[in-house]
Amino acid sequence: MTADPALFVAIAEIAGVFVGFAALISATGRDEITSAQLAQVRAVVTIGLVVIVAALVPVGLSAYGLADAVVWRVSAAVFLVLVWAVIALALRLRENRAAARAQARSRPALAAVFWGVLEVAIQLPLVLTIIGVFPDQAEALYTTALLVHLFEAAFVLGEFVYARMLRRPATALTPDEQE
Repeated sequence: MTADPALFVAIAEIAGVFVGFAALISATGRDEITSAQLAQVRAVVTIGLVVIVAALVPVGLSAYGLADAVVWRVSAAVFLVLVWAVIALALRLRENRAAARAQARSRPALAAVFWGVLEVAIQLPLVLTIIGVFPDQAEALYTTALLVHLFEAAFVLGEFVYARMLRRPATALTPDEQE
């Protein structure tokens, strides 16, 4: 593998932080979370787990001394299968389907960014890597998909935090807090 394995391990570590934050959020405020927010927490966890696995697959495969083309094609295929499996499994849950429909109706621009921009930016590079359109760019395409997927987790986590902040009433600052 021509890439520095430390880069992919670092990406996996960052994704692990997102998984940890989402798990902490779900454990501490379970009684206050709506079903839509619970779907977002689940999404952050599953996206983060996919990033962890996808970041480590090429590192593991390269340990076998495989040709770079094989490492990137197999890694991209595993990554794409994971992405589709997570989408399919998530949409099997009624509350996740309802949350996705509600988001598309109430915030169509955000839904378009998520499904039309981010998902395309993840899946297109993986498909191009699998079919070998740009073999010299396979590593860059894979890394792009990995980083966009990591950004997708941050995007969902940000949506969740922003929605939670909107539900809480603003409180006045005490004199000590104003300084």
